[in-house]
Amino acid sequence: MKDLDKFRGCLIGGAIGDALGYPVEFMTWEQIKEKFGENGIQSYELRDGVAQISDDTQMTLFTANGLLVCAVRNKGRKDISKYSKFIHGCYFDWRKTQGKCEMLSEKTPSSWLYNVPELHSIRAPGHTCMKALMSYNGGTLEKPKNQSKGNGGLMRVAPIGLYFDSKDIDIRQILRVGAEAAALTHGHDLGYITASALVYIINAIIYSGNVNDISLSQIVLDSIGNVGALFDDKPRFYEFSKKIKKAVDLAYGDTDDIGCLNQLGCGGIAEETLATAVFCALRYTNDFKKAITVSVNHGGDSDSTGSVTGNIVGAYHGYNRLPAEFLENLELKDIILEIADDLFYDYKEDAEWNRKYLHCEK
Repeated sequence: MKDLDKFRGCLIGGAIGDALGYPVEFMTWEQIKEKFGENGIQSYELRDGVAQISDDTQMTLFTANGLLVCAVRNKGRKDISKYSKFIHGCYFDWRKTQGKCEMLSEKTPSSWLYNVPELHSIRAPGHTCMKALMSYNGGTLEKPKNQSKGNGGLMRVAPIGLYFDSKDIDIRQILRVGAEAAALTHGHDLGYITASALVYIINAIIYSGNVNDISLSQIVLDSIGNVGALFDDKPRFYEFSKKIKKAVDLAYGDTDDIGCLNQLGCGGIAEETLATAVFCALRYTNDFKKAITVSVNHGGDSDSTGSVTGNIVGAYHGYNRLPAEFLENLELKDIILEIADDLFYDYKEDAEWNRKYLHCEK
């Protein structure tokens, strides 16, 4: 049975990792230590009184908004073929929050989030996403828009894993929605294969029963087989599989954290980001703070590795077990919780639901 606490934990956990890692994104490990001490950054660096989120959490929210718009437009029916269209529409809205875009300026908003003033903040948006969303034609699995395997398709898809119950919908269809959402902007095999794997991991955590009965390492390994059922014919599937298995092995080995992260790579490419998150989540499954702090303290794309780690470990622990120190001053916490709750309740026939997801009004 799905649990509201896990839905909240997943999205808030992702935002925590994002906000912790955002100030040190692409700083070297030596630069991080010089500024924050030998252990690196361990608590929020506040800007204007808040721990700011980056484009990672912004796009995650717009993904969720797209799922829920589709639900309302289809009166609660889950037509798997339609979700990418509505997610794409919400990504256009996000694109408009990140700077002037003449081509999209006349388009009617597809999301109520577009009307949240705080989301009209430029937070280091990825070049691939920005460029891909200059056109009304999104990429597809069959007709990729580019050959980017950046992590911009991966870091935003956790809501898809939350939203669909694999008891009601075949898991392969759910994974395909995740891949399609990533392929809207990232056309390389690894750009969307990793996204479908994250969707599987989140989905299995949410719908596999009591947290004490879940083997997170088995879920990660199972993700490889389930993603392979869809994509093992893709040229780079083996590369993805090898990287994730290496992350699992390193998590239970003796090499120190930074040594492991250096082996996995922590850059802005999708397979490195997911592998880093898997490593941190498995090595520190029962210690949210340690998992998050390790995930951002390296010389790579710290907000994205933090965000994906937070999605996984946050879903595993649930909101009520997240450290209070990370809940204070988190930017847009109430909006993130509202979206998490709406994903949990899925579809309602009432005025508030129609206002947000039919009329796209705040």
